[in-house]
This record gives sequence, C-alpha cells and structure tokens, in this order.
Amino acid sequence: MVKLLYDKDADLSLLSGKTVAVIGYGSQGTAQAQCMRDSGVNVIIGQRPGVSADKAKADGFNVMSTAEAAQKADIIHILLPDEHHGPIYEKEIKQFMASGKVLSCSHGFNVVFKQILPPEGVDVIMVAPKSPATEERKRFLEGFGVPGLVAVKQDASGKALQTALAMAKAMGLTRAGCLECTFEQETYEDLFGEQNVLCGGLVDLMKYGFEVLIEAGYPPEMAYFECVHEVKLIVDLIYEGGIQKMNAVISNTAEFGEYYNGPQIITPDVKVRMKESLKRIESGEFARVWLEECRKGAPNLLAKREGLGKHQVEITGKKIREMFQKK
Repeated sequence: MVKLLYDKDADLSLLSGKTVAVIGYGSQGTAQAQCMRDSGVNVIIGQRPGVSADKAKADGFNVMSTAEAAQKADIIHILLPDEHHGPIYEKEIKQFMASGKVLSCSHGFNVVFKQILPPEGVDVIMVAPKSPATEERKRFLEGFGVPGLVAVKQDASGKALQTALAMAKAMGLTRAGCLECTFEQETYEDLFGEQNVLCGGLVDLMKYGFEVLIEAGYPPEMAYFECVHEVKLIVDLIYEGGIQKMNAVISNTAEFGEYYNGPQIITPDVKVRMKESLKRIESGEFARVWLEECRKGAPNLLAKREGLGKHQVEITGKKIREMFQKK
C-alpha cells in the first residue's frame, strides 16, 4: 500500500538557505522552477545558450551553464529529456556531486537504468508532478496543486525523503497529495502506461478506428469526430468522476455497446501482450533499444514522426480544427 502525504507532512523550511539548480528550462523546468521560486526557494537555472535560456532570463532567473549551476547548488534537479541526462551528467554535473549534495529528478529512467551512477555521500531523490507542466503551473497559481510522486534512491543524509517532500510542497504537490514510491515503481509504471495505454495504445486505437470507417466509405470528417475528437470528452468525464460517472452520462445504447463490443475488440490476448511489454521495460530491453536509437540520431523516431504527419487522420484533424476556430 503506497503512502499518501500532504502539506502537514512536509517542512518547507528545510530548503531555507539552500540553492536549487533546475537543469533544463523546458516545459517542466519552467513550471517547477517558477512554483518553487514563488514559494520562496532560491532557484537558479542551468541551461545552454538559446531560446530556453533567453526565456529563463526573461522570467527573471539567474541563468548559467549547467556546470556552473551544479557547482553552486545544494540540490541539483535535472529536468532534461531522458536521453540527455546521462551524457550531461557525466560531462557537466558529476565532478560537482560532492558529499552532502542532493541529486534530484522527476523521472527515474536514468538512475534505474544506470545511465547515472551517483556517488556515495549524496542523497538521490525524485519529485514527480503527475500532470502536464501547464496544468501544474495553473493549479499552483489557483492556490492548489496537482498530485505528485516522491521517491528516495539513496539516503546519505538521513533526510532525503524530507527534502523531496519540501520540494514537493514548494511546487504545490502536497496540497493535492503525494504518493511515496520507489524509483523503480515510477519508472516502470510510467513507461508502461505511456507505451500501452496513453500514447501507444490509445493512438493506435484511434487510428485503426478512423481507418476502418473511411475504408468502409464513411466521410473522413465524421470518422475523425467519432474516433479522435470525442476521446477528450470521454476522458474528461472519467477524470472528473471515474468510468461509472462516464457511463452515467453517455446514452444507455453507448454503455451497452461498451459491454457488448469492447471485450470483442480489446481481447484477453491484449493483456498477454501488455505483460510482455512490461517485461521488456523491467528487464531494461526498452531502455537499451531507445538509448541506442538516440546514439544513432533517432532515425526511426524521426521517420515515424514524419510518417504520422502524412496519415489521413492528421490531415483530416488539421482541417477539422481550422473549421472550428473562432473567426
């Protein structure tokens, strides 16, 4: 049973006098850095020159190289894309990981799959908002927050969890509630959910549904509405009140169709393949394949990305969205 932690369980004063270096000023870096700063935390940004660095400066942050930020910080919070953690850690952060410092992240991929090998004497923690960055920042400004995860991989100080909770509180996460987990639980479940349900599973399901309808002669615009556009409406209902709430709102015909036809499409063999997917994730096979892809310049990723842009579902969707924009 995972433990749920709230504001009362976190002490923000633990960050008093500390400097947090947020490494990377992308979407999560922007949201997390701004929320922590608004909570009174001294935040600096480690970011190479470019658009993101310029944005961080415009937002009022002290921006410097990753190496300089790592040297100055007490807590080094890496929010770069997964594939960049290992190389940048080795080149610009590792030399400054002195005893007593804290290495932090929002996804355990690189620690779990040993792309980063932290030295003894440092705390290694995770503070992970379970939300897109824009929603995280929005909810913080509204005076609440989004849920989050906290985890400890290495507790050299004896206060690693308290530090993670203090950071979570500074981001507003403990207002909604934080689950305490392990690095492995977060990493494996996150990858599984992305690949099997949220991204891989859902995207393919929408594409196949769209293709079946247009191949049967139905107008692409109608197929798009039925198989893609309305997904948001259904997901919003589930988000607000669960699957039963969604079923209570839709028609009886739609609900009966869910029970009648759904199990004939998503059959038990899908669950078997999902279990195989989980094994590939837990064994490190997926990580090895993905990192090798990155080392080659991500040719397969780029080809798939380009191909998706040419798929009729994307072409139709673009046209649909333009039709319904405010004039």
